[in-house]
Amino acid sequence: EKGVGVARGRGKANGVAQHNGDGGDPVTLFEVVKLGKSAMQSVVDEWIESYKQDRDLALLDLINFFIQCSGCKGTVRIEMFRNMQNAEIIRKMTEEFDEDSGDYPLTMPGPLWKKFRYNFCEFISVLIRQCQYSIIYDEYMMDTVISLLTGLSDSQVRAFRHTSTLAAMKLMTALVNVALNLSIHQDNTQRQYEAERNKIAGKRANDKLELLLQKRKELQENQDEIENMMNSIFKGIFVHRYRDAIAEIRAICIEEIGVWMKMYSDAFLNDSYLKYVGWTLHDRQGEVRLKCLKALQNLYTNRELFPKLELFTNRFKDRIVSMTLDKEYDVAVEAIRLVTLILQGSEDALSNEDCENVYHLVYSAHRPVAVAAGEFLHRKLFSRHDPQAEEALAKRRGRSSPNGNLIRMLVLFFLESELHEHAAYLVDSLWESSQELLKDWECMTELLTEEPVQGEEVLSDRQESALIELMVCTIRQAAEAHPPVGRGTGKRVLTAKERKTQIDDKNKLTEHFIMTLPMLLSKYQADSEKVANLLQIPQFFDLDVYSAGRMEKHLDALLKQIRLVVEKHIEMDVLEACSKTYSILCSEEYTIMNRVDIARSQLIDEMTDRFAHSVEGLLQEAEEADDDDIYNVLSTLKRLTAFHNAHDLTRWDLFGNCYRLLKAGIEQGSMPEQIAVQALQCSHYSVLWQLVKITEGAPSKAFMLLCDLLMIFSHQLVTGGRDGLQPLVFNPDMTLQNELLNFVLDHVFVDQDDESQSMEGDEEDEANKIEALHKRRNLLAAFCKLIIFDIVDMHAAADIFKHYMKYYNDYGDIIKETLSKTRQTDKILCAKTLILSLQQLFNELLQDQGPNLDRTSSHVSGIKELARRFALTFGLDQIKTREAVATLHKDGIEFAFKFQNPRGPEFPPINLAFLEVLSEFSSKLIRQDKKTVHSYLEKFMSESMSERREDVWLPLISYRNSLLTGGDEDHMSVTSGSSSKAGSVRSKKGRPPVHKKRIEGEEPGAPTPLQSSVEGSWMLRNDTLQTPGALQTPQLTSTVLRENRPAEHMPDPDSEPGSENDFMQMSWLGQQKMEEVNRKDRTGMNYIKARSNQGVRRGLMEDDAEPIFEDVMMSSRGQLEDMNEEFEDTMVIDLPPSRNRRERAELRPDFFDSAAMIEDESGFSMPMF
Repeated sequence: EKGVGVARGRGKANGVAQHNGDGGDPVTLFEVVKLGKSAMQSVVDEWIESYKQDRDLALLDLINFFIQCSGCKGTVRIEMFRNMQNAEIIRKMTEEFDEDSGDYPLTMPGPLWKKFRYNFCEFISVLIRQCQYSIIYDEYMMDTVISLLTGLSDSQVRAFRHTSTLAAMKLMTALVNVALNLSIHQDNTQRQYEAERNKIAGKRANDKLELLLQKRKELQENQDEIENMMNSIFKGIFVHRYRDAIAEIRAICIEEIGVWMKMYSDAFLNDSYLKYVGWTLHDRQGEVRLKCLKALQNLYTNRELFPKLELFTNRFKDRIVSMTLDKEYDVAVEAIRLVTLILQGSEDALSNEDCENVYHLVYSAHRPVAVAAGEFLHRKLFSRHDPQAEEALAKRRGRSSPNGNLIRMLVLFFLESELHEHAAYLVDSLWESSQELLKDWECMTELLTEEPVQGEEVLSDRQESALIELMVCTIRQAAEAHPPVGRGTGKRVLTAKERKTQIDDKNKLTEHFIMTLPMLLSKYQADSEKVANLLQIPQFFDLDVYSAGRMEKHLDALLKQIRLVVEKHIEMDVLEACSKTYSILCSEEYTIMNRVDIARSQLIDEMTDRFAHSVEGLLQEAEEADDDDIYNVLSTLKRLTAFHNAHDLTRWDLFGNCYRLLKAGIEQGSMPEQIAVQALQCSHYSVLWQLVKITEGAPSKAFMLLCDLLMIFSHQLVTGGRDGLQPLVFNPDMTLQNELLNFVLDHVFVDQDDESQSMEGDEEDEANKIEALHKRRNLLAAFCKLIIFDIVDMHAAADIFKHYMKYYNDYGDIIKETLSKTRQTDKILCAKTLILSLQQLFNELLQDQGPNLDRTSSHVSGIKELARRFALTFGLDQIKTREAVATLHKDGIEFAFKFQNPRGPEFPPINLAFLEVLSEFSSKLIRQDKKTVHSYLEKFMSESMSERREDVWLPLISYRNSLLTGGDEDHMSVTSGSSSKAGSVRSKKGRPPVHKKRIEGEEPGAPTPLQSSVEGSWMLRNDTLQTPGALQTPQLTSTVLRENRPAEHMPDPDSEPGSENDFMQMSWLGQQKMEEVNRKDRTGMNYIKARSNQGVRRGLMEDDAEPIFEDVMMSSRGQLEDMNEEFEDTMVIDLPPSRNRRERAELRPDFFDSAAMIEDESGFSMPMF
């Protein structure tokens, strides 16, 4: 390996680092440490060699290392090092500091700079370790370095201060290690000296004594020098920087002083140093407080250090305990852990009040805080101090577990905390520290079922209820293996070990409670609260154990007890628990289902018969019914309602008797309110179960029904002056719209083979295939009508349009008609939807093939063909589609340049190939707009992009060419084959009413898009802004809504269709054009004056340019609308040859032709749009 020091020696001129000739090898310490390619040991050894050869140059290299590590671009030269003081050097470097960026190596993000910080600290540590035997005592190297770091740490520049403080603290840590080694050597030398001196005179070696004395003296001198260095760093840097304004600097100081106290406790673990940590516990930044707590944790972990910490503990204990409530959760967690360590070291260190402040944190919603508090609680209350004695006592009392007293203590703690609704939180907090105790279900059931032995207190009723609640929570935690609701962000994936533990726990609790649960229910069947909790246990069973372990008799015992509970209780929580238990036991995947179903059916039969008889009696008695009659009906109805919630009881026809009760109550007015409420609830469940049956078998019918309902109750319900129906209008939210779209995508756009395989009967039956296709077409048509009539947002149509080519034979006519109608509603939004569908296909292709697309593949060709078809649908009237096509190009360009290539700017953007698709729409731009779009494209291009000619840049090249060529052939088309029949302007009266897309937050009377000003242009307005279009009254899929059509829409007499007002609005095209016009304004007047002598023709253009323009646009646009009206309605694409020449002669060809319009832009400077 080439020596770095040697390379540096050759690469310096006057102390300035130079790069090697090849420019590849790092030649400065900073570069070597930053890259980290060389072992730090060898880097330091090479620096030591260079130091031995030339101390000044080597130290200059080290000084520049610290300067460059601070992010400073300046370099200290040899003459500066020899002739200037440190303060002058630092002032000079401060002037050369780069003030443009606040970042420097220690704060820069990324793995490279994170590794640099580690290498930086390691370099300093290794440097001192390698120099500890000689160089650090030469009174030159260390003095220079400490003096420099002290000066830098006092700088106003944060980068200097931060970097030098970190270096100084790591230097101090390395010196503490050296001092510790010297102390050990001194002790060893002293022991050797004492041993030799104590020998008898004949065996004593005087020369050895002299050597030992000399060595001890040398070690003492070295120790004194190291102490002087440490004092210089501590007093010159630490004392000032531990209270620095920057939190990171304060944290560095506290972290390192904790290391010193732990490493060399004899010298540093005293009140003189501990006070700095104690004071900083009050720091305003959580990061610093966290470092304090972790530093103290390292000290309190060592039991031998407790005597030295006693005074500190008494002084700062209250502050540490209060930090368990810190606003920063990380700080609170570490504070609780520190309090736990203090508790372990000394039981008497914390008072009862201190402990109680930590106890209640087991109910915290933040799980790490609660778990840390649970660890403290476990250490304080639930640790067995003498396990052997407690096990012997349990055996003498006939208990199988020694945890009886601890469980009793847990119950008492739960009751005294007075947070009974949070038992699940308490269990979760103790789960990691006290699992053995919490999973001792045998001991819990023994305490509940067995009589207390002599010397034990009997559990009270409250204690039994609390124990049952805690036991159920432990069962849930073991079976589900995740925290309760409100703790954590969701279920995480279990590791293999955790999964195995979960399965083992579930088997263990199932085998135990299968036998003991019937006994517990039998004992507590009269107590509703206890029974409701106990009945939650079966939902956590592994029900296969019943059949695998031949335990059907225990199942029968459980069913018997549940039946007794149902007959004895009418509380809803108990009845719902019984209903849920039956539902779980009746799961079809288990073999016990038949046995449970029989028991359930027998119970329902008895309750139904009882209900029918009690209803008859109540209705016959009418107003003479007594309380017993009412109670019989109410109690039975409550039980049936609770069961009907979780079970389909349709075959028992409960709805009939409930209806009779409700009808009698309405007619007679004497039905008790509780019976009426329960009858309504039971009827509600009956309707829901029947609705489930209907929708399960016919999702397509439900979809069609929903589409019809949305159509009927849409915003069109209030048209024709029916404002009173406004409360019935329903607008589907985005969730419902997405569900409808997903249903269409799943059930309509499926391959014929997949559909035929899923059909019943003969797969080859053509009649069935045709019928299935007809159903799918109806589904698609129903959804498309929701889009057309503005019930579902138009952007949902993108997922429909992208299937136009693939499913053209099946649904081409429907999709084409949808495209036509949406364009009538809003041309711009329709264009945005088209480009969105192409972008979706392009993204899907990128996911399949990766960023390196094969542009010759059939998939890319398919997207281009679809784009070509979309382009044809814009028709031939480029004036009417001008803004829409420009919008489409704008969105396409933004999408193409949206994501830069992660490999660098020299590579094409990821979506650049999309421009090849976008090229299919270039022919729909008129010449002026091509220039505008090309200018917009250049805003996204760098200078290098326009010069690239590689294959990967071909999409950009071809797209630019499509915008730059074809200008001579690009005219405002008036080529409709049917235009000859429109010799005069047709009347616009009698057209269907204008249908506008609703704009969220639009006020009545708000200006329409055509009336909006610059602020209303589509470049600045919401993407959902629509232009009006004509739509027919919707034809429902299966329900026809008949209504009188509103009055005919009359045009505004002050504004003709196609007037200049329609075209002079400041759209995006107008804004782009206006930029160009403003650019020419400065030269336009001079140019006009220069041409003013060219005769009458120029003067006429100046006087008449605007009136001629207005006249042409007013006369021609109305005819264009008439001539192209059929094409928009029928979506005819392939038109017959037109009689352009004759028609152009009628329509002032000199001015209508786009080429003529822009022939002289300097005089005709008003933008068209």
